[in-house]
Amino acid sequence: MNFNRRFQVPKLRELMAKVLADGRIDSSEIESLSELLYADGVIDWEEAQFLVNLHKSVERVSPAFEKFFYLSIKRHILHDGVIDAKETAWLRSVVFDDGRVSEREKKLIRELRGEASRVCPEFEELCRDCTT
Repeated sequence: MNFNRRFQVPKLRELMAKVLADGRIDSSEIESLSELLYADGVIDWEEAQFLVNLHKSVERVSPAFEKFFYLSIKRHILHDGVIDAKETAWLRSVVFDDGRVSEREKKLIRELRGEASRVCPEFEELCRDCTT
């Protein structure tokens, strides 16, 4: 854990507690989240997982948070332009965690497929699984 991360984690936990207290995330909270998560310019695995947990915990997902969430997940997966087996396994667990694939999740998979410079066979299988 780098120096900045040690100070970031408590702030993320505080933000999560605030969001969970009222069940929604407003524009100022999205702005704070963006500042914290993009402080180093990338969304790493821990930050992406934090976002997934936050997204699942929010009772009322606003269009602004939905947009921020999917853009951040996409940036995380496409950080190097390649979607590998490990990223695909994580993405599969996120997409299928509730037993169904939403239209927004299907759109994410299509966007990832279209924007990746290279994908692994496991991602191709995920694409097929999400469209059948």
